Amino acid sequence: MNTTEKVIIEQFPFWEKALGSNTATDRNEILVYVGCGTSYYLAMSLAAYANAAGHKAIAVPGAEWLNRPSFFWADWKNTHVVAISRSGETTETVAAAKKSRENGAFVTALTVEAESSIAKHCDQLVASPTHAEEGIVMTASASLMLLLGMQMIGQAIPQSAIASARKLADALDASLTKHVLDRSHFVYLGGGPLFGIASEGALKLMEMSQVMTQPFHPLEYRHGPISLVDEKTAAVMLYSTDQKAAEATLVEELREKGAIVIGVGGPGDIELPVDVDLSLAALVILPALQIFGERVAQARGIDTVSPRHLTKVVTLA
Repeated sequence: MNTTEKVIIEQFPFWEKALGSNTATDRNEILVYVGCGTSYYLAMSLAAYANAAGHKAIAVPGAEWLNRPSFFWADWKNTHVVAISRSGETTETVAAAKKSRENGAFVTALTVEAESSIAKHCDQLVASPTHAEEGIVMTASASLMLLLGMQMIGQAIPQSAIASARKLADALDASLTKHVLDRSHFVYLGGGPLFGIASEGALKLMEMSQVMTQPFHPLEYRHGPISLVDEKTAAVMLYSTDQKAAEATLVEELREKGAIVIGVGGPGDIELPVDVDLSLAALVILPALQIFGERVAQARGIDTVSPRHLTKVVTLA
């Protein structure tokens, strides 16, 4: 077992420590979630959840918010920026937080490093420590920041969600076979708040295994990308409880065209039950997608402790 796998498996006690560690925001401005890479995909899911909870929210990549914010939201003084960064040192995100404050926005830093640069350039800090051995690939810290962000918009995370996440990760791990792992074309499908998680799952597999993959909203997949499906395709369908029937119909089409489908929360060649509703699904599903990326990498003999071309923190001169 390498360090990446160890951290994925051992992340759940850190969730337990984070439960109830922060409260819902009482601010009413538009929420602008800002981040880079994994943090941006978390931002996408958090923005969707925030809107569903009655807030107004958008997600913007760090560099975009830093360099062209007017294309997304023009009123700095009625803005609550949530700057997401594992290290708290990501150049674009830290600069975006600084600029936001200078222009009158309220800034919350969402991180796992309470003594970082971003923590020094915010009005409010939301943080909880992550696994000390986490390396380049974001796993436990990603789950933690998602958990903290969900609590920030008033979503209660029950203790049972931790057991659900562990159970799902173990079930996916046990279901994987060479027939799945040897596929060369991977697709992640998820809608609503699960699109950000599908995007993060795709990123994890790509950076860990060096296999090209893409995420899509499920019902968008027919509109062009489905032309790539063949017997080399593996699709990971993250079922939404409110669109399950339509997503199941798509899954049958993919299987007819040669794809093998992992159904997370619904039908597929591999069917994995999810025992929470959509309000908690993003958090519960995330560790399973992390272990899936690790297993695809292992099947290719790739060490995820040192992913090609990647560093733990992206800092720019």
